[in-house]
Amino acid sequence: MSSDSSQSPPSPDRRWLIALAWVWVGVPLVYGLYELVRKATQLFTG
Repeated sequence: MSSDSSQSPPSPDRRWLIALAWVWVGVPLVYGLYELVRKATQLFTG
């Protein structure tokens, strides 16, 4: 049995895919949080 539990880092050709996935999820998340804060301030300040 091998006791090597270390994982190699992603290959350089897959790093762009990982970055794209973060952007794909991050942009709508940031926009949603922005809208949430904006509407919550309207709700509580009138």
